Amino acid sequence: MKIEVPLVEIDASLNQYLAGDQSAVNGARMIKEIGDSLRKWGFVSLSGHGLSTSLLDRAYKVAQQTFALSETDKLAYEDAAGGRQRGYTPLLKEKAKGQNRGDLKEFWHIGRHLTHDHPHRLSNLMRDNLYPNEVPEFEIVMREVYESMDQLAHQMLGVIEHYLGINQGALSGLAQHGNSVLRVLHYPEMEMFGTEAQESVRAAAHEDINLLTLLPAATQPGLQLLTPEGEWLDIAPPAGAIILDTGDMMTAVTGGALPATTHRVINPQGASQGARLSMPFFMHPRPDAVLSSLIDSEQTIEGQGLTAQAFLDRRLAENGLI
Repeated sequence: MKIEVPLVEIDASLNQYLAGDQSAVNGARMIKEIGDSLRKWGFVSLSGHGLSTSLLDRAYKVAQQTFALSETDKLAYEDAAGGRQRGYTPLLKEKAKGQNRGDLKEFWHIGRHLTHDHPHRLSNLMRDNLYPNEVPEFEIVMREVYESMDQLAHQMLGVIEHYLGINQGALSGLAQHGNSVLRVLHYPEMEMFGTEAQESVRAAAHEDINLLTLLPAATQPGLQLLTPEGEWLDIAPPAGAIILDTGDMMTAVTGGALPATTHRVINPQGASQGARLSMPFFMHPRPDAVLSSLIDSEQTIEGQGLTAQAFLDRRLAENGLI
């Protein structure tokens, strides 16, 4: 069964309302629609988001060129010591929490571009990016995608602040200079895996670790979410829309008000056996930010009291990345 999570069309009135213009009533409506969908589904679709189709097409083109490199070439950009939060991660390496088998995917992480004297760089809390020399356009295009997605993600944090009545800047301040990553994902053709394709899936059931995730259109379907009733539903966003979902860190800092919904990417069925490219942006807090609830809540949520880095390290270990 397919669902279309609510679609919200963003326009200039949203930023006007976020800036304090109470007359921008359409902005207030958008905030309520986005917040209500996140509270119910953990997901919402956004249009009018500003990420151009042409930029996304360019990004997928250079991604395809990059993943077509030899395994030897790609492994030269693996940063195991850094938990693979930058550079390349090979096939079957990452597994969902609680799973024994790796996912049928490989990916490349691009993080925030840091100046040589940035404190998080000097303290090694955030690693340098690793770009493939063999595909020079990769760095140019992916940095542009990163900046566009980072800007949209900060806007959505402002939306959540207004929706939940959190002090303006308290939530977005956690992510200022945050350890956010753009994950460029490649799910190869199923035929290359043999028996593993029968025992593993492209991405096993999981919740995202971070504050929120922005997911532009993938090149193939396969994304599903798990309803509170235990039913798996295909997510079918309109063409050009970006999916927004909330992660475990968001659940922690909102005292459970916004859930991290379980989702997965299933293997293709029938004749649809082609490769799939996807490009989620995971917004993270600063590594040294403490995950404390920003609203009154009697719930105790996993991760509260930990720094974002400590919580991330715990999950990376559970996922087999460190």
